[in-house]
Amino acid sequence: MSPMRGFGASLCILALVLAFAESPARAQSYPSRTITLIIPFPPGGSTSIVGRVVADKMSQLLGQSIVVDNRGGAGGTIGTKAAAKSEPDGYTLLLGYTGTLAIGPSLYRNVGYDPRKDFAPIGMIGSAPSSLVVHPSFPPRSLAELIAYAKANPGKVNFGSAGIGTVGHITGEYFAREAGIRIVHIPYKGTGPAISDLLGGHIPMTFSPVAATAGNVKAGLLRALAVTSSRRNSLLPNVPTMSEAGIKDFEASLAYGLVAPAGTPRAVIDRLNEALRAALASDEVKNQLALDGTEITPGSPEAYADFIDRDERRWAELVKASGVEPE
Repeated sequence: MSPMRGFGASLCILALVLAFAESPARAQSYPSRTITLIIPFPPGGSTSIVGRVVADKMSQLLGQSIVVDNRGGAGGTIGTKAAAKSEPDGYTLLLGYTGTLAIGPSLYRNVGYDPRKDFAPIGMIGSAPSSLVVHPSFPPRSLAELIAYAKANPGKVNFGSAGIGTVGHITGEYFAREAGIRIVHIPYKGTGPAISDLLGGHIPMTFSPVAATAGNVKAGLLRALAVTSSRRNSLLPNVPTMSEAGIKDFEASLAYGLVAPAGTPRAVIDRLNEALRAALASDEVKNQLALDGTEITPGSPEAYADFIDRDERRWAELVKASGVEPE
């Protein structure tokens, strides 16, 4: 072997050694600058409520600011796609959500990302039900009365949601199918705008996260007919589940978690998971999320990856059962 060839081989070996040595060092110094958390919906919805609570506490624990970037549109898939294509360095994170990681891939033929391949799960945050709420002027006062009213007025009852392909949209279509009624979907650019129109009486009902509706229900500005979980929610303990109200075995809760772009170093993922778990264990976050009706379910990156896989398969079945055709 020539001296130059030997020298070149040595440089390659040195580069590999430095690369492996750099990874732990990078993790130890992480984070060294501001982190961006993409929330793929406008402010005012449950994703923003949950995301901001967790981001604020993690900022304290990590010693670096976490800036929330509300990037809504297309049922949350625009912000999710942007996060998937971001640099995998731990400085761009995504608030994972049932609507984007489990429903979007089944509803859109070209969603632009794969929930299993394009993200590195960090950890789950928790889950919460949606609520079926109506404007006080809307005649039905129970789920049974709503079904009877819709049957008497086919195609004349509108329901709003945070957008096409969101949990609220698919839940509404699924409900209509199970109840044997025909209602019209009105998509908005987020939960906040949908609830604003509901409060204004522009639409009669919506399926929206309990975190975003409970305050208005308690204030008498909205009337809750049911929650979509398998058991009652602590925020609205007097409101029946869909099953109790007459739609047997109906369950459609939503889940939140944190993910990073695929390829993010494992040491960085572990650091973020550690901070997330510590945040979720704090009394401050527990109390705030309890006020928003979120049941905290922390876990490992692997556990969240398994959940994403199961959740996507389950909601793919609900999309099919709802009768909504992929776009």
